[in-house]
Amino acid sequence: MIHHYTSRYIAEIVVSLILSLMILVCYQPVSDYGFINYDDPLYVTDNAHVQAGVTMEGFIWAFREKKSANWHPLTWFSHMLDWQLFRANAGGHHWTNVIFHLVNTILLFSVLRLMTGTLWRSACVAALFAVHPMNVESVAWVAERKNVLSTCLGLFTLLLYLFYIRKPGWKRYLPVLTAFALGLMAKPMLITLPFLMILLDFWPLGRFSGYLPAWDARRLTKGLQPTAARPISFSGLLLEKIPLIVLSALSVVVTILAAAAGGALKSLDHFSMTVRLANSLHAYATYIEKVFWPGEMALFYPHPGSLTFWESIPAGLLIASVTTLVLTQSRLRPYLPVGWFWFLGTLVPVIGLVQVGLQAMADRYAYVPFIGLFIMLVWGVADLFAIGDKSRIAVIISLVFLILMGGLATRHQLQYWQSSRSLFAHALEVTEKNEIAHNNLAHAFYHEGDTERAIDHYREAIRINPRYTDAYNNLGTVLAHMGRFDEAIGQYRKALSLTPRHVGALLNMGLAMESLGRLTEADAFYEAVIREEPDHVYAHRQRAMVAMKKGRYEEAVAHLQAALHILPGDQGLIEALFRVMERKSRQQKILDR
Repeated sequence: MIHHYTSRYIAEIVVSLILSLMILVCYQPVSDYGFINYDDPLYVTDNAHVQAGVTMEGFIWAFREKKSANWHPLTWFSHMLDWQLFRANAGGHHWTNVIFHLVNTILLFSVLRLMTGTLWRSACVAALFAVHPMNVESVAWVAERKNVLSTCLGLFTLLLYLFYIRKPGWKRYLPVLTAFALGLMAKPMLITLPFLMILLDFWPLGRFSGYLPAWDARRLTKGLQPTAARPISFSGLLLEKIPLIVLSALSVVVTILAAAAGGALKSLDHFSMTVRLANSLHAYATYIEKVFWPGEMALFYPHPGSLTFWESIPAGLLIASVTTLVLTQSRLRPYLPVGWFWFLGTLVPVIGLVQVGLQAMADRYAYVPFIGLFIMLVWGVADLFAIGDKSRIAVIISLVFLILMGGLATRHQLQYWQSSRSLFAHALEVTEKNEIAHNNLAHAFYHEGDTERAIDHYREAIRINPRYTDAYNNLGTVLAHMGRFDEAIGQYRKALSLTPRHVGALLNMGLAMESLGRLTEADAFYEAVIREEPDHVYAHRQRAMVAMKKGRYEEAVAHLQAALHILPGDQGLIEALFRVMERKSRQQKILDR
């Protein structure tokens, strides 16, 4: 018996090491990658609170922040810690994501191994998760820390849940509740986890009346006695999840409020419910396709907008057919309905029924849902060929081949994440009418000094979406850089006519006015920025510069001190403060004479 357990643990360790090695080999190039210009500035490179490191002020801000259209304080803490450790070294930030993905893979393997009692099937699911190219976006994008971090806490919650169900009690339930709460504080997509637990109660945990856990079913085939605890009714299992469901409900409310405050929540006037339903069905079908053929991946998939319900009928029929099929197999192959509803259910928060943002779908949204499809695939193939040793070998060879192809596809997809330019140029190759890709590719060209190509792409983004505020604002920035201030101001005014409280356009209007010597108008725009974002360091700094130009040194000192309160220890702000105080001292000496 001791030898049996020793062999089992050695096998698990070997599998974990192989999975880790696969991830490290696949994602090794990210150590040389930089930040990208989409969301990374918001989360890291232009965020004064993150760049202040781990501070009490940052801790308070993380709980209050809504500009990102999300509420995820734990994610902010992780970025603050990364900045404290790595500063502007993007490779360090990337590797943190890779390590989280590695931990997630090992946790997934461990959870499946404990739940099902199988080694190689659990290992294959974890391997597919480790190297599937659809997961590149979640791992290679620094701003998607929230995805890998929340998944880590979600899987850890499931691990704690397994310990709880083997010996139920509040002392074991409290850690489950705590881990789940932390996961929601990393990303609210975990709101479906309590319902996923109920699925797992059915299979493989066998907690429903009349069912055995998967590991006990395997024990019976070997002539061993089952270890199952007393079955529980569905109402009992649901009642057990009430505290978790309450946390999910609270997270939904906070997330909707944050999305509305951040301007990301779209009304029915923007996308009708018919369009949302049609796009949701189409997105589900596209995700299924990408499990087997993950080609033409892009960071942003434009919402079709005009997709009709009739156009989504083939996708709807596919989903209905698979649903019917897996339900008929629920007794014989319970992993099919569990895997299928894992996929359908965990995608619900981001499938587009509540539209946040302008995307039709996103690769990062599949990070957790695809696990359900991987379970269906691995268990289904294993059952299909489980008729002899030769068939098992064929299955193993097939799955190893599939995993190797996944690893190669991941390395291929990873190359597009080297820079903003390569990422968004690729997006334009595989999508149509993609204003986001044009805007961000233009931004990349601008920072490379290619202003003409930047202008062309900004104008194309505006042509595709005449109400695209950011494109007007960014086009104005390029024109201002070229000294064409009157044209730049015209673009900023268009941006502000669409979004009157757009912080970037307000700030840029101030900079343009300051460049033209219209200091009073510049100060008014900087003041408007601070009204929208009281902690906007650059606006405080520019108000200080305007005050200094006007000879108002006391006012300049006050604004620089406010900026230093937000970003303590910033050398540039300290030097500016010394310059202002020096000029103030000279002025005072002149007045004293």
